[in-house]
Amino acid sequence: MTDVKSTDIQVSTFENAMRQFDQAASLLNLNPGLLNIIKRPRRSIILELPMVMDDGTYRLFTGYRVQHSIARGPGKGGIRYHPGVTLDEVQALAAWMTFKCAVVGIPFGGAKGGIVCDPRTMSRAELERLTRRYTAELMDVIGPDQDVPAPDVNTDQQIMAWVMDTYSMHRRRTETAVVTGKPVAMGGSLGRREATGRGVQLCVRAMVRHLGLSLNGLRIVVQGFGNVGSVAAELLARDGCKIIAVCDVYGAIMNRSGLDIPALLKHCATTGSVKGFAGAEPLDLGAVLTTDCDVLIPAALENVITRENADAIKARVVAEGANGPTTPEADLILAGKGTHVIPDILCNAGGVTVSYFEWVQDRIGYFWEEAEVNKRLELIMNRSFGEVLSMATAHNTTLRVAAFMLAIQRVAEVIQLRGLYA
Repeated sequence: MTDVKSTDIQVSTFENAMRQFDQAASLLNLNPGLLNIIKRPRRSIILELPMVMDDGTYRLFTGYRVQHSIARGPGKGGIRYHPGVTLDEVQALAAWMTFKCAVVGIPFGGAKGGIVCDPRTMSRAELERLTRRYTAELMDVIGPDQDVPAPDVNTDQQIMAWVMDTYSMHRRRTETAVVTGKPVAMGGSLGRREATGRGVQLCVRAMVRHLGLSLNGLRIVVQGFGNVGSVAAELLARDGCKIIAVCDVYGAIMNRSGLDIPALLKHCATTGSVKGFAGAEPLDLGAVLTTDCDVLIPAALENVITRENADAIKARVVAEGANGPTTPEADLILAGKGTHVIPDILCNAGGVTVSYFEWVQDRIGYFWEEAEVNKRLELIMNRSFGEVLSMATAHNTTLRVAAFMLAIQRVAEVIQLRGLYA
């Protein structure tokens, strides 16, 4: 994901998530008390993390870990490093993880974490010390059977390696299953890096089939050219789609005939940005979302499609590669225009699905070939898209509402079967 965020700072991400929940819950015949149990986070942890910087100065960083639900299994969710991380944001992301795991039917609950920092201004040594301190503070609440972190915004395989090592040193044994998204050399899964973008590709394919369209020549815009957006663009370009515009935090580019994605990826690897790519024209960053296209893939951060710009969006399909990119007000506008939104808790669930595969492989000590990973991912994503579409058709509602309905039903069923311990 890339560092592109809405300027609408009044938006409460957690309240948006709860409004999405309430809209779906109103269509289900479930006890209001049970619904309230499902929607609220079970635990929110705030950490103050002291650290000595490379220059000898002392700094205090704020960190969070929220476990929204563990009803269906251990908590599951990434750790993000960003100056804008807030408890409100982390609670929302943890809730979406609960429903995302339920939608695709994997046995995890929802969790999320973050540290308020700017990793671009920190050295590798500082990032390692901060990661290890954060992990040490969470020793009692994370673990293979409790809460399994993963990479997110501005974190990667190396960060996960440090988390795994710190946890293992405290436990006095190697615990590869404590995190997912690790390097393959230390228990990571083949196909994990590409999984979220591949899941977006599979959902776009499924929507195109549903609408009777063709992938060949389909015009796609990708907002956020990080891991998710770049992988989705690369795979969809191989399908014959034309990626006509992309952006990252540094700039935006366009080529209406279709960008040369392999060449663009090489350019990004060399320069660190899409900006200045010779095979395209510069585009105003604010115009990316409203560029005329068939499919828009918001793959950055939350709250980028709002009531201020939703009416100007021209895409027929919005495939949410990011978590929470669309506010509830924008959802209403898009639905009124007939825009098909593939919701985040379905569209970007490829990452957590392959994280589940990684966790399983770590626990059994047997690892699959990449083709096997991708085959299993495609099976789950296609099945889940079909289940959400069937729910939407049966209740004459949007895919987002249908996805939440399906997820809430699955969480509620397990809570009722388990009962409430007292």
